[in-house]
Amino acid sequence: MGSNIGRARQNEIYRAGIHGRAPAIPTDFATLERRAQAVMSKRGWAYIGGGAGEGRTMDANRSALDRWAIVPRVLRDTSDRSLEVELFGQTLPAPVLFSPVGAGALAHDRADVHIGHAAAELGLPYIFSNQGCAPMEDVAAEMESVRPGAPRWFQLYWSTDDRLVRSLVARAEAMGAAAIAVTLDTTMLGWRPQDLNLGSLPFARAEGINQYTSDPTFWEIVAERLKGAVSEKPEVSLGAVKTLFSIARNVPGELRRNLTAPEPRAAVETFLDIYSRPSLNWDDIMTLREMTSLPIVLKGVLHPDDARQAVELGIDGLIVSNHGGRQVDGSISSTDALVDVVDAVKGQIKILVDSGFYTGSDVFKALALGADAVCIGRPHMYGLALAGADGARDAVANIVAELDLTLGLSGHTDVTTLDRSALKRV
Repeated sequence: MGSNIGRARQNEIYRAGIHGRAPAIPTDFATLERRAQAVMSKRGWAYIGGGAGEGRTMDANRSALDRWAIVPRVLRDTSDRSLEVELFGQTLPAPVLFSPVGAGALAHDRADVHIGHAAAELGLPYIFSNQGCAPMEDVAAEMESVRPGAPRWFQLYWSTDDRLVRSLVARAEAMGAAAIAVTLDTTMLGWRPQDLNLGSLPFARAEGINQYTSDPTFWEIVAERLKGAVSEKPEVSLGAVKTLFSIARNVPGELRRNLTAPEPRAAVETFLDIYSRPSLNWDDIMTLREMTSLPIVLKGVLHPDDARQAVELGIDGLIVSNHGGRQVDGSISSTDALVDVVDAVKGQIKILVDSGFYTGSDVFKALALGADAVCIGRPHMYGLALAGADGARDAVANIVAELDLTLGLSGHTDVTTLDRSALKRV
């Protein structure tokens, strides 16, 4: 992405329009979401598009943004603009990251590889999902093939077995992660009616556990459990057979050929037992500093006191997030929490934000409220569902283009100088 990406993106679309070609990826979020839902399965839509409870937190994320209005300034030279930011030693062309989204294959096969490709094309970081549908090494290799040194982070779900945590962190370092983002708000799954009403948990079908089934330490844990397992005769049903085939598709090749082997089912059961730790606490987080020298970013911080403690303990960054409204129904919005966290931290560490940020103007507001960068989730997944890697790329490119135009039309030239004077609370 070069300078003036907003006008360049507009020109690209309008030139295609001369020949009767409309963009494959809608440029507004409502149409993007609607078209993505039309092509996704019911299970895929429930998992990616759904929220916790009655969806109040998803609504709050949007209404909180609407309470902040941009106040444009005029008669300023905005012909040259910069979207560049620095995060943990890397200069990024825009303050936007691709968020981790688990079980992405519900939207597109080998979703993570395609998302990595899209992010690398734009030069923006992709935070690899711990619940990905492709091993992190495969995604990193794809990104390297597009852009050597393409920025990437790794999202860590803290398992109940520290051996697995250490293995995942070591692999993240080896594949070139620039930071570890520890997800704190999913120590157990929230109440998600859309999934529950379908009886659909992707992980129970081995969807979204490829970081585990590609990990030798995980298979050591599976083997240990198999040694002490008591054989039980499983219930036989058409649904169980379909699930078994799904599991077989998502385990290493040598296990796919034998559907009666105990390892695939044991892998799923092991994952479900150990994938996340409800007892996770600050002491655990501090042991991560012993495992890695990479910057540590805590994802899911909403309370200013938690932000202050993170600063005191030397954490490198925070992602203010309510998990896209998918964990706690009636939670504080990410935008409202962002204001509190920024005021508490006072610029001492990097602050990112996600959940409900769908447009360039949304990103502008987040930056003006004090965020250093914004993580985009559902838009790139919807683009992925429509057109694979190209769709994920274009969905985010549209957001960055709108950010560029909003910056200039509001009388500003550099995203790093934005502050709350650019906004008015209404």
